[in-house]
Amino acid sequence: MRPFCALIIVTGLLSQAAGAGAEPAVAPGYKLETFNMPGAAFAGLSRDAGGLLVSDLASGRLYRRGVDGKLVTFGPIFPHGLDVIGDPTGPYRVVRAGDVFVVAQGWTPVNSDEGPFDHALVAIDAAGQARVISSDFWNPFDFIVSGGTYYVIDSARNSIERLQADGRKSTLMTFHRMAEAVTGLRSLSPTEFAEGNSYEVDAVPTGIALRDGRLYIALFGGFPFLAGAGKIVSLPEVGHALKPQLDVEGLNAPVSIAFDNDGEMLVLEHGTYDQKEGFRKGSGRLLELNKMTPDRKVILDGLTRPVSVLVWDERGLVVSELGGNLHFLTRESAR
Repeated sequence: MRPFCALIIVTGLLSQAAGAGAEPAVAPGYKLETFNMPGAAFAGLSRDAGGLLVSDLASGRLYRRGVDGKLVTFGPIFPHGLDVIGDPTGPYRVVRAGDVFVVAQGWTPVNSDEGPFDHALVAIDAAGQARVISSDFWNPFDFIVSGGTYYVIDSARNSIERLQADGRKSTLMTFHRMAEAVTGLRSLSPTEFAEGNSYEVDAVPTGIALRDGRLYIALFGGFPFLAGAGKIVSLPEVGHALKPQLDVEGLNAPVSIAFDNDGEMLVLEHGTYDQKEGFRKGSGRLLELNKMTPDRKVILDGLTRPVSVLVWDERGLVVSELGGNLHFLTRESAR
């Protein structure tokens, strides 16, 4: 795994990612190396041949990391800043699609005028020129490309949008609000949430993956981001499902999904939420879910606001954090 060599270890975290905490803990049988860029807010990850593509919400830049471990910018500077709830917005994800790079650009930062790239899928050609594929989204947080079709997570509309190569767009699924038992809410406000009642939160979709003809979607959940309220659901890529299939529940704000070469599902949890401090430092985790049993293995623990997980090859994984960290995990032996 040559691209995981020549790492530069630096210190410092982006202040908006809640500062430094304890070092992440890796499961036995894995080696962990961490690259940090002070001031960055790394988000989406994807692979481009032997290079790693990374988006940075703090600067609005796209990076390609080659075998020498250096990050090289490409493409335009995208709009970036904070959204209405104080989180970074900008180029959430960049993916190679044929002879272009496709970028999912978030909604307009507060105190900024709307531009042509906001809340859009944008294509960048070999000359670095950008064109809008579609801006008919509210907040396209993640997407995949399959056979020339884009499946886009719109985390403001709480929907999955299907965009055809010819520009035709349709809504594949809009997620209904999720009912939560009052048990977990009474600790937040015992007077507001009475016994015997339930409370509905938005089923905010975040990550998306495709496996064996099914689309898998992470439902992050909505404010106040109750522990254990996150879910993974799936639906067929082709055709229409009356309702999504529930695959996994009891997750803490799942933000990204991937499948390894053995078909095991990897789920990245953004963390647990506190009313005063926001998402708790060190509460994010990378889980491996066994496809045959309900077993869950924690591969990487102690993360602070992780965003994306990428399967590099049969032994390697990459995880990004808003604190400017790229975590490279290598399994020490093949299964």
